[in-house]
Amino acid sequence: MSGLRIAVIGAGHLGRIHAKLLGSVDGAELVAISDPFESARQKAAELYDVPVVANYLDLIPRIDAAIIAAPTDLHCEIAVELLKAGKHVLVEKPLANTAEDADRLAALAASKRLTLQVGHVERFNPAFTALGQVGVDVKYVEAVRASRFPGRCLDVGVVMDLMIHDIDLVLSLTEAAVASVSASGLAVVSDHEDLAEARIEFECGLVANLKASRVSPTPARNMQVFGSGGFANIDFSGPTLTTVVPSDDMVDRSFDLSTETDNPLSYADQLFSDHLGVQVHQLEPRNAILDELHDFVISIQSGIAPTVTGVAGARAVTVAEMILDSIAARRWYSDSVTTEIGPAAVARQRIEVASRRQRRSA
Repeated sequence: MSGLRIAVIGAGHLGRIHAKLLGSVDGAELVAISDPFESARQKAAELYDVPVVANYLDLIPRIDAAIIAAPTDLHCEIAVELLKAGKHVLVEKPLANTAEDADRLAALAASKRLTLQVGHVERFNPAFTALGQVGVDVKYVEAVRASRFPGRCLDVGVVMDLMIHDIDLVLSLTEAAVASVSASGLAVVSDHEDLAEARIEFECGLVANLKASRVSPTPARNMQVFGSGGFANIDFSGPTLTTVVPSDDMVDRSFDLSTETDNPLSYADQLFSDHLGVQVHQLEPRNAILDELHDFVISIQSGIAPTVTGVAGARAVTVAEMILDSIAARRWYSDSVTTEIGPAAVARQRIEVASRRQRRSA
């Protein structure tokens, strides 16, 4: 198959990025854009020389595939219509609002033998793809993902908006089932949690601690990975990757510090030169969204599964839902009342604060 006719559904920030980049993808052609809002349609019409319509259903007879960059709560409805019509679909993350809807989409795509790809774009980040053996048999992951308040994607909280990236990355490192989830989060400026932390334990022994915020003064996209193959520090924004690979005697536990040196205080340089090899990997920045689009087209043309399948996207939504359930049940005090549970909990006044307020009002 060549010359795939692709439409972009949703002409917001991400939709316009996809529309622009499709012109650089061999074997693909942007043929139309859809958005229900007139202002978005007008802007898209100014930028791209393709038909721009209000209703995506009008495009179905004219396309082979579509990219869904609409609000999250519309992902399932739109994707179902397209898949039922025999169209290949790339859905921006998260795949759906609920695990039930995400599983439904994955099953529908499989039954139709269609490509369903999910926009977990960090899978294409050079700092992650270069992990190599350090990414095998991982036992501990710590990730921090933070942004300044974006003012968009407020139909979901920070778990589905930002943390979902790291959830997907961790899940790509293991096929094991989740054993337990513990999480907390707080709404700060929106109706959903704007900052959150989660601890995910897997049956294989892997533990992941994830933190996310969309009200941070300082952006961050970092991950640390520890396993039998070594340690890696990933800066997705660089992108940069630093790995520390242990020597054989450290892996098989034959290393004995007492026989290596009689002065541990001055041993650090020798430790890293002889037993913990440090390598800073030189990585060329890439446009991960463009790589994602190439992957989508290749999957359709070849019949090979995309890097991030519908099943993988559904698995990430399932874990995100577990985290959100834990956040909703979080009791902030040992004797919490209803208003002191979950992301919208109201903090108790300290006695001295309440006393000062009473004196000022007297």
